[in-house]
Amino acid sequence: MIIFYTLYGKLYVNITNACSCACIFCIRKGGEGVGSANSLWLLREPSLDEIKAAFDAQNLDAISEIVFCGYGEPMERASAVIKTCEYIRSKCSLPIRLNTNGLVRLIEPDFDMSNLRLFDSVSISLNADDKEEYLRVTKPRFGEKAYYEMLDFAQDAKEFTDVGFTVVDIIGGERIENCQKIAQSMGIPLRVRHFVKNNESYS
Repeated sequence: MIIFYTLYGKLYVNITNACSCACIFCIRKGGEGVGSANSLWLLREPSLDEIKAAFDAQNLDAISEIVFCGYGEPMERASAVIKTCEYIRSKCSLPIRLNTNGLVRLIEPDFDMSNLRLFDSVSISLNADDKEEYLRVTKPRFGEKAYYEMLDFAQDAKEFTDVGFTVVDIIGGERIENCQKIAQSMGIPLRVRHFVKNNESYS
């Protein structure tokens, strides 16, 4: 069971394979693992004690950032993510990033947004320039309200941490331009990610 793995000098946290979306470009459709991990599929979700023990076993000397991002949506286990982040904060001063689809308040309606202060940054998958395209490419289990919740989450998260949007380059130039306009209107930077095939690296 691989909980932590490394890639390009960053330590990634893999604590769940559950996800509220089924994106057509999801990296896990193309391979078992990435970076130092041969497989990121979990036979079961690790306990908090197991996560802490696995973190304590890591060599952080060459690590520049810790990122909550594995073969699932981290915030499917929001409580575990927050407690893990608190533990990591107690052990080191490395910057911590959360990669998320921004749907935690649909997953867990009572989620306390102030917990986002624990993260130096939150990267949110924008993925599309309108509701219809978002539904087509991400296939959220919550239906059309997911698109607007993702945008609302991004706006609200700005009160507590640095926020960025990402899109995947396969959505096309015109849609990327439209996404840039959405991001600019919200005062949030946008990063275009390369579409990952098979076991390519990603960030």
